[in-house]
Amino acid sequence: MFRYFEPNKIFAITSKAPKYVLFLFIVVLTIGLIEALILSPEDYKQSDSVRIMYVHVPAAWISLGIFSSLTLLSIGSFIFKNKNFALIAKSLAPSGFVFNIVALVTGSIWGKPTWGTWWAWDARITSMLVLALFYGMYLLAWRIYEDKEEVVKITSIIAIIGVVNVPVIKYSVDWWNTLHQPASINIITTNTAIHSSMLIPLGLMTAAFALFSLLIFLMKYNTELIKLKNKGLDRL
Repeated sequence: MFRYFEPNKIFAITSKAPKYVLFLFIVVLTIGLIEALILSPEDYKQSDSVRIMYVHVPAAWISLGIFSSLTLLSIGSFIFKNKNFALIAKSLAPSGFVFNIVALVTGSIWGKPTWGTWWAWDARITSMLVLALFYGMYLLAWRIYEDKEEVVKITSIIAIIGVVNVPVIKYSVDWWNTLHQPASINIITTNTAIHSSMLIPLGLMTAAFALFSLLIFLMKYNTELIKLKNKGLDRL
């Protein structure tokens, strides 16, 4: 059932989705920005600089989530020999890379008033930089190699090796003595050290970034499907 995907049928669905996703993104982003910039309180230690969190943290979460998805799709393409998995992964990677860079840049901006420096070779910062390098290799491989079978194998290997870095990023604050504070939100235990006045805008901004990632993915994925149609292929 995984082997037969008709681009025309898929495109009929995905081509209509972006306008709805864009509408939701604008609504959620507007509410999120109002909550983050106006309604949420300033931190008693970091003052208004804490508001960078509402961009930095969601960007980091989305970046990690997308790379994890790339790995699952890569494993799926190996097991099921499904080209659509590779196409989805290829379409997801650009937004993941963008948010990885956003997380690094905003982290640097946040670090200046908080730590007194733009950059520190902190365990989490360094591991996020390593993730950006894996994203870069993944995207570069798609541009360098022309043979589709070869590029799918290479990018899959890059994703599978790179995912080892994801738990390092997650648990770096627990494994080593770093400048970053320990995790304030634990999804597994549903415990959080963040007050609802900050947690709500953080959740809204995360949802907005997720919708933006979905929008970029749909645009990229639709472009790939159009390329397939232009080549006269009726299935992946």
